[in-house]
Amino acid sequence: MFEIEKFAADCRAAMQGTDSMQGVREIVAEAVSDPTGLLKVLGEPDRGTVQCLHKSNDLTILNVIWAPRMTIMPHNHNMAAVIGVYTGREDNIFWRRLKDDAEGRIEAAGADSLGPKDACQLGTNIIHSVTNPTSNLTCALHVYSGDFYEEHRSEWNPDDLTEADYDVEKNMKLFEEANARL
Repeated sequence: MFEIEKFAADCRAAMQGTDSMQGVREIVAEAVSDPTGLLKVLGEPDRGTVQCLHKSNDLTILNVIWAPRMTIMPHNHNMAAVIGVYTGREDNIFWRRLKDDAEGRIEAAGADSLGPKDACQLGTNIIHSVTNPTSNLTCALHVYSGDFYEEHRSEWNPDDLTEADYDVEKNMKLFEEANARL
């Protein structure tokens, strides 16, 4: 059965290895391979939210529940991450910075669609946007190689793709707006 403390300890131990985030990806993949077990421990969701399961200087573990048809604008983490989906679908568009652009604009550079039991490793410099394209809640474990809440990050305006400081309150409001549509 999934235990948050053991999961955090296993992730922290993997991060000490030579291919640290690959080791974390394997741990996350194992956890999301049992969606029923995760739901028993974490609870059956009824709304979109971000639940902090563990937070320290070197590791943050979130249980992210995307509301139906919810989208989060392009953003970065400035740290490595692993995402593992255990219910629903999480579609990611990956972005890259335009060279010599004074406004920090970006362009699409790829995509990946994660479904139940999928785990994906994201590098330190990844910029991505996330959409739940389904009519159901999507649940995913997000593991970060640092303190997700204290790291300075950026987000990009979806209209003109210009860079700005990440606004936590604005992004949490997106969850509330999506929940209101439920």
